[in-house]
Amino acid sequence: MTTQEISVSRTVAAAPDRVWQIVSDLGAMGRRSPQCRSMTVLGSRTGPGTVTVNVNRRGPLVWVTWAVVTRWRRDEVVEFRIPLNGSRWRFELAPAGEGTLVTERRLVEGRTTPLSRVAVALALGGEASFERELRAGMEATLDAVAREAEAAP
Repeated sequence: MTTQEISVSRTVAAAPDRVWQIVSDLGAMGRRSPQCRSMTVLGSRTGPGTVTVNVNRRGPLVWVTWAVVTRWRRDEVVEFRIPLNGSRWRFELAPAGEGTLVTERRLVEGRTTPLSRVAVALALGGEASFERELRAGMEATLDAVAREAEAAP
């Protein structure tokens, strides 16, 4: 089984603990991502097993998904899986001189679910177009993370 991956990286002029405060705040994801309009954390704690309800938007098209947090290591990695389409989204942090290298990844083992493939083909312009849009959205998300992390506290 192959892994399909889209990833973007950016060095942020802030310490890993500062960047972690931002990427681990899943409830604020809608402020940073052009596609994810909201991510609501269910329950009072965030860590492995936490469930979120997510609202995504592309133009007039709106859809709801849910996610389960699968990895959570402070100052290093947060990952969540979207059962509806089989993708995993991950933010990885690594010290980089005076800053932090942040990598956002979308990983799919094998293929996305049949429902997801049909939705992408019929409503989102096809796989290649949608993946280009995802990459651009990931770049915009990391730009927003950097702006927030680099702003004076």
